[in-house]
Amino acid sequence: MSEAAYQNAGQYVIAPPAMAALPVDGSDQLFPVNRIFCIGRNYAAHAVEMGHDPYKEPPFFFFKHPTNLAVGEDFPYPARTNDVHHEIEMVVALAKGGTDIGVEDALDHVFGYGVGLDMTRRDLQGEAKKLGRPWEVGKSFEKSAPCGPLVPASRIGHPTAGAVTLDVNGERRQSGDLNQMLWKVPEMIAILSQYFELQPGDLIMTGTPAGVGPVQRGDVMHGKVAGIGEIAVRVI
Repeated sequence: MSEAAYQNAGQYVIAPPAMAALPVDGSDQLFPVNRIFCIGRNYAAHAVEMGHDPYKEPPFFFFKHPTNLAVGEDFPYPARTNDVHHEIEMVVALAKGGTDIGVEDALDHVFGYGVGLDMTRRDLQGEAKKLGRPWEVGKSFEKSAPCGPLVPASRIGHPTAGAVTLDVNGERRQSGDLNQMLWKVPEMIAILSQYFELQPGDLIMTGTPAGVGPVQRGDVMHGKVAGIGEIAVRVI
């Protein structure tokens, strides 16, 4: 919503919802979040553990909603599920949008990077897959996208390698490297821009390495992406 629209909020029949935003590391400013694109099966080992051949499939994407973001909060175990999984991911934040963006120009659109979790109601996602239905009930629910602060690319550049890990209660569950992504950040931006008009404020969750698994109430998840940051979230 534009600043002018917020200034004229009295014209709405209900109060407009607050804009979702992420903190920027080392700054008092916030990054406004427009949409959250998520790429599926972007690490070969994860695709294999989910029963797919990573080298026979084109990239595919799904959405989380900006209101699914959770910053510095506990993760409440969601309703209607008995199988909630963790997925640690690097997050890309776009400062510029456009359509048909070339791979060679894609990184010019990036504001910065963060660390996030794609929390998944795996049982509900599995049911949706069997029925050929959308995944939203398994993926896009309240606080299903815990995320840490964004780090500007102007400070750290554009990471292409670095460990991606997740520990649960001090035990290593997931381990991979950014260089294992099947579709790199410039390619993801270029492909998405063929199907959508990307906008400033869009986020891309870039996929998770192998080792996804369930969490229980009381568990503490500690995720890291080398050179970017880390995130700690308790399941309640």
